Amino acid sequence: MTTVIEPVDVKQQAILAQKASKELGLLSTEEKNAALHTLADALDLNVKSILKANKQDLDSGRKSGYDDAYMDRLSLSEERIKEFAEGLRQVAKLDDPTGEIDSQWTLDNGLDVQTVRVPLGVIGMIYEARPNVTADATGLALKSGNAIVLKGGSSAIHSNRAIVKVMKGALVSTAISADAVQFVDSTDRAATEKLFTMKEHIDVLIPRGGGKLIQAVVNNATVPVLETGVGNCHIYIDKDADPEKAINIFINAKTDRPAVCNAAETLIVHESFLALHKDKLIDAVKQNNIGVYGDEKALSVFPNAVPAQEEHWKNEFLSLDVAIKVTPSIDEAISHIDQYGTKHSEAIVTEDADVAKRFKGLVDAAAIYHNASTRFTDGSALGFGAEIGISTQKLHARGPMGLPALTTIKYVMSGNGQIR
Repeated sequence: MTTVIEPVDVKQQAILAQKASKELGLLSTEEKNAALHTLADALDLNVKSILKANKQDLDSGRKSGYDDAYMDRLSLSEERIKEFAEGLRQVAKLDDPTGEIDSQWTLDNGLDVQTVRVPLGVIGMIYEARPNVTADATGLALKSGNAIVLKGGSSAIHSNRAIVKVMKGALVSTAISADAVQFVDSTDRAATEKLFTMKEHIDVLIPRGGGKLIQAVVNNATVPVLETGVGNCHIYIDKDADPEKAINIFINAKTDRPAVCNAAETLIVHESFLALHKDKLIDAVKQNNIGVYGDEKALSVFPNAVPAQEEHWKNEFLSLDVAIKVTPSIDEAISHIDQYGTKHSEAIVTEDADVAKRFKGLVDAAAIYHNASTRFTDGSALGFGAEIGISTQKLHARGPMGLPALTTIKYVMSGNGQIR
């Protein structure tokens, strides 16, 4: 049974984070980097205690009947813990955006104007299942000069609690106040909802999880929201695609880690490609145990395919299932993506540069790929060290959000007595 520690004073935690953020914003890059290395070392040293806590969550998850995809997101291993510890070290190596001068000019009256990168302040992170987010989000927040209030889902309460305990304990010996990291140690939804309205203490909310969680935050929060999105990602194989390249890209995007948001959920195949290479594609699907939900044309080609319903085009499978649509043209493929895509990651496989250009220009998504797997829409894969989420909106930040996305600008003017 999940342990619930009550009550928690979410407002007081946000106030503490806000106070800590003022001091954090003044620290040097060297001080922040040293703290991140200390956190990484502490996580490496406490793998056993974190795994012990994670086992409690996994046991509860099995009793609750969570599906395989959810259990995969919830699961930690020594390798995964080492990975997010290493992610903190990678973040420490990255350029610090805070204090950077974006632009500078001098007015006719001699007034010097600068736009300078500054931290957002206090980040409220609301997320489900993935305990790695606890470390990733903390590292990115601290490096960019932000304090963070973490509210993970009840399914990962023990894992998150253990990770935060290690990190807060490690911060004591650094220049960063332990108050800069706050963990809402509660499974009560009211605690989450309280974060929605604390605009005076929290500068931005970032929800990361399923569609229901994200929409609950977007629709109910008075605090500004950096919206992340679910990943109903498509692979379109054009008539002029290289068959080996196309099939390898599709199989990687679908099977490498099917429970993550950058995995492919729908395969759109040009009918000419399918006519020439259906045997290779069918064989690849069979060898990788991929279940097929298809349109009428796909049903006539793929053995054991099941008729696709509206839900199969709209929703993430997060499993080794895929929806397959056969199309006569790139424009029909784009139309399908326009209708069902979630503006996350979309890919085209083709050797025709003009067709690729059309796809890249017309498809609206945070990440567009030509002849590559959608699995690269990831902060670590793109060199950010880690990511705090993948934004599918268009304001402020879009795509995997690393350090620059956690800053804003401040106008700083220097004069010599100018008045207006």
